[in-house]
Amino acid sequence: MPVSKRPFAMSFAAFSLFSAVPSSFAQEVRVGRYYELETKYLFGFTEGADIGVQGEKEIESETKAGLGMRGGKFRAVEQELAFDNYTSQYWMYEFAVHGLWNQINNVEGLDNRNSANFLGLSWKPKFLIVGRGPGSPIGLSISIEPEWGKIDGTGGGHETSFSMETRLAADTELIPNMLYAAINLIYEPEVSRAPGDANWSRASGFGATAAMAYRVTPKVTLGGEAEYYRAYEGFGCNTLDGSAFYLGPTLHVQFTPKVFLNAAWSTQVAGHAAGEPGNLDLTNFPRQRALLGLHYEF
Repeated sequence: MPVSKRPFAMSFAAFSLFSAVPSSFAQEVRVGRYYELETKYLFGFTEGADIGVQGEKEIESETKAGLGMRGGKFRAVEQELAFDNYTSQYWMYEFAVHGLWNQINNVEGLDNRNSANFLGLSWKPKFLIVGRGPGSPIGLSISIEPEWGKIDGTGGGHETSFSMETRLAADTELIPNMLYAAINLIYEPEVSRAPGDANWSRASGFGATAAMAYRVTPKVTLGGEAEYYRAYEGFGCNTLDGSAFYLGPTLHVQFTPKVFLNAAWSTQVAGHAAGEPGNLDLTNFPRQRALLGLHYEF
């Protein structure tokens, strides 16, 4: 992703979303034309717990952008092309190729740049721990995503990096087939080394996201999302580099049963970079983040 050190953080207040609507009320409200909907891509940057239908496969194009950093013009756009294989009702995997376009001018600590490059490769298995359904109102899954990169995802310079994002996702239906909620907890260690460097640098990101989504029509779902991230030097909580809190809307459109789009836009509303003034962290995180995905299942 086009953000350095792939940030992340922890907050458990979002679990209150799951108790916001009494379960007895949720079970009574059901509109027939609002068919069952998979939640995997329903919440923007937050991931739903659903795995998918056993035996299906999927091709997806996903674009993520980071816009605005301290002192100048910054744009970093990552393009991902992925193949998903739903091997069983309990696990699936994704293989993806990543590219990166950078446009940087007068940003503190970064070289001016306008270039597009092959970024790297990733593989992501996802495992269903608890399936959501009758007698189980909350779905729970875990994914692990090793990624190799050859370009710095923020500055666009050449480097070799290895990271592994681990994501725990939980979701529920507050009103069946109408109102959904989800939370994610993420940890991502990373090692990187620039050409000519003898030593590897170590970093890690921690964070939590929470989202809600409401189906305004059978095919269109609108929602909102909150994200909190922290970036550290070292694999543990060694030295805090900075933190950022984002808010923004989400969109999901189911064009056909096999073709759908998801989108999100979030703005940093609070944060702080270590050793820097101000109430935003525009050293480690962009001011705005955007996501657009198009998916085809077969």
